[in-house]
Amino acid sequence: MIERLQDLLSVKGEKMRLAVVACQDEDVLEAVVESSRLGISEPVLIGSKRETEDIAERLNLDISGFEFIDETDISAAAEIGVRMVSEGKADFIMKGLVDTSILLKAVLNKDWGLRTDSLLSHVMVYDVETYHKLLYLTDGGMNLNPSLDEKKKIIDNSVTVAKAMGCLNVKVAALAAKEKVNPKMQATVDADELKKMSKAGLFGDDVIVEGPLALDLAVSKEAAKIKKIDNLVVGNADILLVPNIEMGNGIGKAITYLANGKSAGIIMGAKAPVVLVSRADDKDTKLFSIALGNMISRYTNKMA
Repeated sequence: MIERLQDLLSVKGEKMRLAVVACQDEDVLEAVVESSRLGISEPVLIGSKRETEDIAERLNLDISGFEFIDETDISAAAEIGVRMVSEGKADFIMKGLVDTSILLKAVLNKDWGLRTDSLLSHVMVYDVETYHKLLYLTDGGMNLNPSLDEKKKIIDNSVTVAKAMGCLNVKVAALAAKEKVNPKMQATVDADELKKMSKAGLFGDDVIVEGPLALDLAVSKEAAKIKKIDNLVVGNADILLVPNIEMGNGIGKAITYLANGKSAGIIMGAKAPVVLVSRADDKDTKLFSIALGNMISRYTNKMA
């Protein structure tokens, strides 16, 4: 089981081929080169060769051994990258200097994209010193106000990520502002329904969903003791399922900027993982995200 993000960088195994769309980005290129050096990925660079080579020369990066597809048109680069994954020529894909909407439009193309019956959702993995293991936060990046059915798919996606990281018994906290079901608070109603689905085995025997739970109960056994709530998830959650994007974005930003947490980000629900991080994220976050995508690719290929 991967307990800290740094451990991802030393996992031994098969290199996965990574299609990097619009690779002419300094932090992305640095992370990609480092991931190759560490034996994590085999990059395929797609983008402006001139701009990329200028960056590599300026930063003293060796990209001479990488496959390179010279394409200055951003939309065309996104199509090339997605087609490579769709055709089995790459295992996963990464966003470079391209708008998220352009990349996801290619991912969802009905003819040659990576669309599935699932729902695309964002999973952030956080490593924060004040918590005893990794936290998987979903979805603070894509789905604005998911329905009950969408929340089920979001859980399924995040469970795949947790299992790829070696989590054998996945504990999910369906978050809300309070622990009691209130018909006027949809988050509490949905959390209770998800808990019932879990008890019925709809997430699998190795997944436990509890809710509604406030954030303090999900991560603090002391808070749970004070409130006299006891179950297998309180104080020990792996996955934090948020009811809307505002809560997810807020928790994530608080971990990053107030708790100095490390992170990795991935989009799930397509035929392959999509490494998608903010341009504001540093090189380490991008490197961790590549390593995360690699782990998921290995896991899903093994399970196929």
